[in-house]
Amino acid sequence: MGEYVERLWHPEDAHGLSRKDRAPGRYLAYVPDELGESLPTLGAQAQSAAEDALAVLARADERIGVRGRYLNHLLIRSESISSSWIEGNRISPKRLAIAELLHQGPRQAVDVVANVRATEAAIAELADHARTIVTADIVDLQHVIEPRLERGLRHEQNWVGGPGWSPLRAAFVPPPETEVPRLVADLARFVSETSGNPVVRAAIAHAQFETIHPFIDGNGRTGRALIHTVLRRADTLRYALIPISTVFAADTDAYIAGLTGYRADPPALDDWVIGFAQAAQKAAGNAVKLAEDITALDAEVFDRLVGFRRDRALNPVVPRRDAVVLRILDTLASDPVLTAESVSTRLAVSPAAAHRALTELAEAGILGRTKDQRGRLVCWTADRHLALVALTERSNRVGGGDTQGHRPRLGPVLPDVRQFGTRRQAPITPM
Repeated sequence: MGEYVERLWHPEDAHGLSRKDRAPGRYLAYVPDELGESLPTLGAQAQSAAEDALAVLARADERIGVRGRYLNHLLIRSESISSSWIEGNRISPKRLAIAELLHQGPRQAVDVVANVRATEAAIAELADHARTIVTADIVDLQHVIEPRLERGLRHEQNWVGGPGWSPLRAAFVPPPETEVPRLVADLARFVSETSGNPVVRAAIAHAQFETIHPFIDGNGRTGRALIHTVLRRADTLRYALIPISTVFAADTDAYIAGLTGYRADPPALDDWVIGFAQAAQKAAGNAVKLAEDITALDAEVFDRLVGFRRDRALNPVVPRRDAVVLRILDTLASDPVLTAESVSTRLAVSPAAAHRALTELAEAGILGRTKDQRGRLVCWTADRHLALVALTERSNRVGGGDTQGHRPRLGPVLPDVRQFGTRRQAPITPM
């Protein structure tokens, strides 16, 4: 259990603020206890839920196996789309994939691409269990997500939710900025440790990060990326990323309630761990289903290509194993948006050969053509592969595959974040 610190709200520059937001007053900022390195003792139900989730994650990772090397492309993007969805940023898998390949697009797409990069960094760079994670690593992760912001921990008080622009009416006020460096350093040590049940460690690390809210923006997305760091460092997942944010995005009210309970007196830690563990189990099921659906789709599009070539009397009907068209087909899950240039570079073939193969796949109905406003071809897209990401998200939002029984539910994240850095104000001093 942490403590509340009383502070004074008295904006120096109240221009643009409503009368209610201009009103000075005292508010309470929550300062959580440090975590240390060891996991806390849980009740029997929470411990059982975490152990069940750990077993389910391990089985899912084993079932996906080496397919995860290419399947992770879709899993990471499904995770990133849902993580950004939680923050109110809605974008389709197709728009994300096009923006990622072309290195340009609408602001929403560029932001989700940054989320993809941060998630990849979280599992690739921070997952080495021999590496000690420090504050700078967490700062770097957030800066990938929000490169437009000044790098570093926040130097102002911020708050979460509530009407208007005043901490007096906020849903939650994180610790004062003076406490942030100490708490983040402690969190980094906690994330570095790999002993105990990694599902419990990931659940606590995520809730603690959201409670500290150490940055001006990008907290939710950074905190969810850290979940994958914890699970990968502990060797829970060797092949696949489990897109837990797709489950979080199903019920924001329940997720907020879980985080609020984590900060209660006494903390509802067991409920939080149970809900988190259930979300992890459901996400694991979604990942396995996506792997199975991709395998079935790959077989279906191969048959479609062969049928197309047979109808056109092309020889050979079944392309040779080294044919460009088959090499493209084999990697649509990892490269669902293509240009002749990208195929030429990746497969080391001529642009003309790449263009011929892409045209054949489009004529066979396997790839779609995306054009710009002037009708010029921009890229080819494997729309059915991309649609599987959206279907995975939709299955969560309609409540499919409920595994929660009578235990507490867990859904997604925090409302709008307000910070004092957006307007010049008088110093905020502890009372």
